Amino acid sequence: MNPSYSIWLVLGAAFVAANLPFVNHRWMLVGPRQEPKPLWGRLLELVVWYFLVGGLGLALEQHAGQIYPQGWEFYATTASLFLTFAFPGFVYRYLMRRRG
Repeated sequence: MNPSYSIWLVLGAAFVAANLPFVNHRWMLVGPRQEPKPLWGRLLELVVWYFLVGGLGLALEQHAGQIYPQGWEFYATTASLFLTFAFPGFVYRYLMRRRG
């Protein structure tokens, strides 16, 4: 796979995964959920999705060659980017007015 495609794949997967906790009532897309999830549950699910997308990125990097060791700065930056990607879902769930 072209490295450029794998970068876009990880970014797209991160955007979708960051918004998943806010657009549905299921835990990790599995099983029916009758009552809405609390905010702490959505944030916990957001952390789990962050690590799953990180695993996808790690797998793609391993496929492309040797994995480069990362410091705390890398994880702080990717976590901030993941939270930024989650903003549209958060706005949809908590800040938009519902009519009717």
